[in-house]
Amino acid sequence: METRSTAAFDPPTINPYPLFLNPIFSFLLPLSQMAVETPLLDPPPPATRRQQCGLILSSLLIFSVGLLTFSGHRSQQSPPISPGADHHRTPPARGVREGVSAKSSPGFVGEEEEERVSYNWTNAMFTWQRTAYHFQPQRNWMNGCAGPLYHKGWYHIFYQYNPDSAVWGNITWGHAVSRDLIHWLLLPLALVPDRWYDVNGVWTGSATRHPDGNIYMLYTGSTGNLTQVQNLAHPADPSDPLLLNWVKNPANPVLLPPPGIGPKDFRDPTTAWLGPDGLWRVAIGSRMEKLGITLVYKTRDFLSYELLDHYLHSVPGTGMWECVDFFPVAVNGTKGLDTSAAGEGIKHVLKASLDDTKLDHFAVGTYDPVEDLWTPDDPKNDGTELEVVKLQTIPRTVVLDGRTGADLLQWPVEEIESLRLRSYCFEDVLVGPGSVVPLHIGSATQNSIPLQLDIMAEFEVELISGKKTDEENSCDGGAAERSSLGPFGILALADASLSELTSVFFRPVQTSADAVTTYFCTDQTRFSKFTFDPL
Repeated sequence: METRSTAAFDPPTINPYPLFLNPIFSFLLPLSQMAVETPLLDPPPPATRRQQCGLILSSLLIFSVGLLTFSGHRSQQSPPISPGADHHRTPPARGVREGVSAKSSPGFVGEEEEERVSYNWTNAMFTWQRTAYHFQPQRNWMNGCAGPLYHKGWYHIFYQYNPDSAVWGNITWGHAVSRDLIHWLLLPLALVPDRWYDVNGVWTGSATRHPDGNIYMLYTGSTGNLTQVQNLAHPADPSDPLLLNWVKNPANPVLLPPPGIGPKDFRDPTTAWLGPDGLWRVAIGSRMEKLGITLVYKTRDFLSYELLDHYLHSVPGTGMWECVDFFPVAVNGTKGLDTSAAGEGIKHVLKASLDDTKLDHFAVGTYDPVEDLWTPDDPKNDGTELEVVKLQTIPRTVVLDGRTGADLLQWPVEEIESLRLRSYCFEDVLVGPGSVVPLHIGSATQNSIPLQLDIMAEFEVELISGKKTDEENSCDGGAAERSSLGPFGILALADASLSELTSVFFRPVQTSADAVTTYFCTDQTRFSKFTFDPL
């Protein structure tokens, strides 16, 4: 059987507009220079949308996408070591005590103390590890995004940040703005832990824009005795498009842990939504022993609050819920909704990060704004699992999957098209069963800078039998495990001999005479950087 395929390849280019700081270069400037001396200009106009091409496959195949690997680029950054070099033996390598991740060189650690050596690492040696397109600060520790909002032509993000070192601690709110969600400008710190109610950290929070134009920023503060309380901050000058200065409300803290809730189990308020009674609702993550719960408060002025007598949702055995989120999505449509939207044609998504497992979960359900009750559409499935990462992602659109009514579809914002350098479109490529077809796209680097590819492909499979098969319904077995309908996909990060590669593939399984279940899989067993971790 032969297969015809069509594929599009679009490598984004490195940001050609240095006034909008690309993180790969941001380490060259101190924070004060980036925040003050970088001019604020309108971003470049978005590039023309690329031509849409699909990839249609109807038989068994795995095909190669060029010979792309970044391992060569990384190896070139390693400092040359000669056997006779006079390496430093003191002081020992920097580590957590000095505020950075341990950077000792295992190759120069001897069994005896006097044989142990350290290597004089420099920041320049690690610049290749910085992301090219995702937002990150110049240096040091960063974790969760907080309080995103749009104000007077600028997108704002705040993030938990340690300005002093590369380990968690001294959590402060960093601040960055963008015109297009792609090119970000670092601004001075927004909130610092300088009051008794947040002296141990300015933790996660959310922004709510009131119809009167005011912005209410609720955030969790950790007190001197590590009690978690909720605090309120406002922009010092709401007319400032960059919202450079923030003021903490003198009434702080505005919320304390309620009776029955542990002092360390009360954090991460959501963006508020307006109920039919004219009062705002705010959800906060917590737990009762091992029962994970979402608390909901009502407020009129964001200073005085009333706790509802029931949970928005709870799941036994899940432990502490943190970074809770609650938002509406349209049943039919791709437009975002106001946080307060409710009623016919609207579902609500509840998302929580489980502190015990460090995994995110979300579920789709129906919200009754009068009774303040949320019911999951599938009570037997209390959440789809997501992995947690410590990097700000490319901003994405989130819509409800109209086909399933239960899943969320996420896609990078269309502004990312402004990073495109060029595109390749392959059509009428014949792919025989079990064959590997290289698609030549030129060099993997541009001016010694590795290019990153986005690959858009569509697959269409014809049912070839009229009955259910007995094939395994999973990604087990990797790309080498053959089935009646696959696998098919791409070989990425491949070398010329195909001894080094990562398979990204689809595995359709015919579950009935007229239905197919498709699994989306990766196989890294032939990727040299892959390390199996059973945890």
